[in-house]
Amino acid sequence: MSEVSNKKFAAQVRLETIKEVGKRGFGHIGGALSATDLIAVLYNDVMNYDPKDPNKVDRDKLVMSKGHAGPAVYAALALKGFFPIEWLDTLNQPGTHLPSHCDKNLTPGIDMTTGSLGQGVSTSIGLALAQKLDGLDSYTYLCTGDGELDEGQCWEGALFAPSQNLDNLIWFVDYNKRQLDGATEDIIDLLNVAAKFESFGWHAQSIDGGDVDAIKAAIEVAKSVKGKPSAIVLNTTKGAGVKYVEDIFMNHHIPLVDEGLAEAIAQCEAGLAAIEA
Repeated sequence: MSEVSNKKFAAQVRLETIKEVGKRGFGHIGGALSATDLIAVLYNDVMNYDPKDPNKVDRDKLVMSKGHAGPAVYAALALKGFFPIEWLDTLNQPGTHLPSHCDKNLTPGIDMTTGSLGQGVSTSIGLALAQKLDGLDSYTYLCTGDGELDEGQCWEGALFAPSQNLDNLIWFVDYNKRQLDGATEDIIDLLNVAAKFESFGWHAQSIDGGDVDAIKAAIEVAKSVKGKPSAIVLNTTKGAGVKYVEDIFMNHHIPLVDEGLAEAIAQCEAGLAAIEA
């Protein structure tokens, strides 16, 4: 386990994500922040990886299928030493190693190129199946958005993974109840997401996705389940942890400049200071 608590690391990732998007002046900030606590737990306390050897064969892998959460992943990777933290200032700029959506060919530590929603489900299943076939004692972690579940490819994958007994695959749904153009219940109501996964043959849990302790505990439960993949529905808030962003309903992709950026940074710094006090 890291010497830094999961809660503190999440606050650090949140601050760096805001600063990173602020350098560009706009970005997919709402969904990046709702996934921050998960990302923090995975990289700080769960995943097996080596920043000095990002491609080591037996590493755990994260497929951030909702690729627009890339800025939060980049912040975690930078803080863990995969690349210089100064790279965060180049987000989505010409010549950057940090594009708007995750790209494994550009960014050390990114395990799968994503952003075309739904496709990360298929690729993560392929990775998990390959790990099984190669006899590796490692996990593939998948994170999708809730709006992403409108894609049929997600449910094709949900049918296939249990048929292969992929108990080394853990699928997180960032259930922040909002997607690009409104509330999920107004576009396609997902109803009981955990029950859907159970009916497809998965072990399923539904937890508070803003509670790092609950996330860690749910992962431990998932790892104890043998013979089937696990799904963890994270009940989150879009823009979580930064009130300035939370208060903007349509916060999927927003400008972050001037007084708004200063307010968001101040809120993140205050949150981090309260943890450190």
